[in-house]
Amino acid sequence: MIKTVLFDVDGVLLSEERYFDASALTVWEIIYSKNYLGLNPEKFKIDYSDSEIDEIRACVFEHDLVLKFQKSCGLNANWDMIYLTVAYQLIRLLEHVKDSKQVGQWVSNEINRDVLLEIGKALAGKELYLDFAAFLDDFELSERTKAGLFSHLDYLAKEKLGVEKSVFGEIGELWSTCEHVSQEWYVGDKHVMASTGRPSVQTGKKGFLSAEKVLAPADEIASLFESLKKAGVTIGIGTGRPELETLEPFQYLDWRKHFDVNYIVTADDVLAAERSFLDATSLSKPHPFTYVKALSGKTKLDKECIEEEMPIPNGKETLIVGDSFADLLAARKMGCTFAAVLTGLSGKDARDEFEKHNTEYILDSVLDVKDLVLSLVK
Repeated sequence: MIKTVLFDVDGVLLSEERYFDASALTVWEIIYSKNYLGLNPEKFKIDYSDSEIDEIRACVFEHDLVLKFQKSCGLNANWDMIYLTVAYQLIRLLEHVKDSKQVGQWVSNEINRDVLLEIGKALAGKELYLDFAAFLDDFELSERTKAGLFSHLDYLAKEKLGVEKSVFGEIGELWSTCEHVSQEWYVGDKHVMASTGRPSVQTGKKGFLSAEKVLAPADEIASLFESLKKAGVTIGIGTGRPELETLEPFQYLDWRKHFDVNYIVTADDVLAAERSFLDATSLSKPHPFTYVKALSGKTKLDKECIEEEMPIPNGKETLIVGDSFADLLAARKMGCTFAAVLTGLSGKDARDEFEKHNTEYILDSVLDVKDLVLSLVK
């Protein structure tokens, strides 16, 4: 019997397309804008048409093959995907700088915006070729986990730049720069201060918060929420999105009223817990923290959620609905029931992967959750 349903957001309720658009634009900006590396400022602007965004994304992520590879490794945060792409291109670009001592100094210390500007000056006037597709070849032998991908950056820095120690394998200033640029694109000028606590470096961006793409008609998804609640099922959200980027679209789409905010757990909750417990490993999915916290209705302290014994008692009474391998791994560790929906980045092609991992339920749409849950409630 299912008593609780916890939904992921991206790839389940809302399309990931806008996040991936913002991710591609972030990589593009850091490489070409004069605010960062500035390799070709004429290629950068703050207002692109949808067709231009599609072209940039196809270039940066090799027609989404790079994104699909990263997600297949359990990566769930767009900020990590952006960082890996930017850091990899930076390593390749630094191969063109002949001053090995300077390169070693750059990559063994924090790489902030000032350092990016310095690197950009060192690269000015050089003939450069950016091979975004090479990411797939160079990461072919990496360990297929988030930690494995990050540590592989250090390996590549040693192999290509000859440095024994680099900062690429850790979340630091470069990661933070990628995050901030991404937030500028996604939330726009209106919300960037609330989202990041910092003003925009590049002003004028409109953001995508009021232009989300839903994965089923918004009113039909609202009806799904209402039907589950009428059947006595508690509903909640466990998402890698920040709170602003979850609640604002939910309000815009008139979904917010269906949820108790205590059952909505976002990336903000995860980051707060990570800052409180610095010795803890990453708490983002596939770590079960997000779903454990949501299942408790935030009645459990972060420490209790981190130390929760797995599998949880009566785990099968909770249905987790997600689109990614990271969601599946979290559900499995918790001993929860899991339903995969085929509306994520890989679409219908994800079926084979989920079947290979013996996923309990595979659904074409989140709307199919209604019949599944009602059949399991009886």
